[in-house]
Amino acid sequence: MSSNTALMEESDVALNFGEEDDLVNKDKKLIHPVAVFFHLFFRASALIAYLLCGLFSSSFITNFVVIILLLCMDFWTVKNISGRLLVGLRWWNYVDENGVSRWIYESRKGSGTIKISAAESRIFWLSLIVCQVLWAVFFFATIFQLSLKWFMVVVVGFLMNGANLYGYIRCRVGAKKNLSSVATNILSTKLFTSMLSSAASKATSGAGPSGATKE
Repeated sequence: MSSNTALMEESDVALNFGEEDDLVNKDKKLIHPVAVFFHLFFRASALIAYLLCGLFSSSFITNFVVIILLLCMDFWTVKNISGRLLVGLRWWNYVDENGVSRWIYESRKGSGTIKISAAESRIFWLSLIVCQVLWAVFFFATIFQLSLKWFMVVVVGFLMNGANLYGYIRCRVGAKKNLSSVATNILSTKLFTSMLSSAASKATSGAGPSGATKE
């Protein structure tokens, strides 16, 4: 593997991020019911399959494959469809012409877009957070039970759901973080310039016409 492929950069793309709150539709109805259904269906199915798989099959391989497939379908759906439709956020990765892997975190533009349903937004975030908490509980439970085979299943669920949760949190707060960083950098630059100007003024006032220091 070349050294270029090991490089990785991240960027938060602020697409009128401050207008996101204006996009929220306070109406309780669902604007994208199909997206909401599949957003909940795959993740709920993965959790139910993990908890009740012993009732349907005694084969660990069969249960493992079914749970992993459900987790993969959930990951793809949340990353590519429900996140964009339900909360107007998207995160993705690409490799540029220099072989650098770049991670992009985007927020939907405010103009010309459908308003986000407040109900759909709550469903989206609650499902991500609750599922991550449940997978964390399962993670520690398998450790205490010393169940190595189920530990691998739980780790996959925890990481795949956690990747989406982390990506969308970066989308949600990344732009605001960037704005804070810019403001901090501007303030630091002005303070540094002021200190240099003050030092230069003192040095000038302390020198005589011939450049010698006054006594």
